[in-house]
Amino acid sequence: MARKNSEYVDGFVIPVPTKNVTAYRRMAEIGRKVWLRHGALDYRECVGDDLAVPFGLAFPKGIKTKRGETVVFAYIVFRSRAHRDKVNAKVMKDPELSAGCDPKKPPFDCARMLYGGFTTLVGK
Repeated sequence: MARKNSEYVDGFVIPVPTKNVTAYRRMAEIGRKVWLRHGALDYRECVGDDLAVPFGLAFPKGIKTKRGETVVFAYIVFRSRAHRDKVNAKVMKDPELSAGCDPKKPPFDCARMLYGGFTTLVGK
């Protein structure tokens, strides 16, 4: 059961072609600026570094990366789910967000991105 008054997190796992990591970083830097400007508490985009794990299901296998792809793990922290909904509504209307990435040619396969909203179980 989630703690009362716990933070809310949007989480993402994204397969990104290694050749597109620089373009993805540029897009993510704009995303971070926009989400924080509209009230997100934290915004992180992390590129895979140690993905050959000796236990469990490794991210590349779970998301079925293809040759030449790596994994980006990302999350955005909010005060609550309601706060997330308000912030995301503002973000989606922000013209700077669309300036960071051509929606017709993103640096990753949007259809293979994993996404979900999570109530914090353990944390602050």
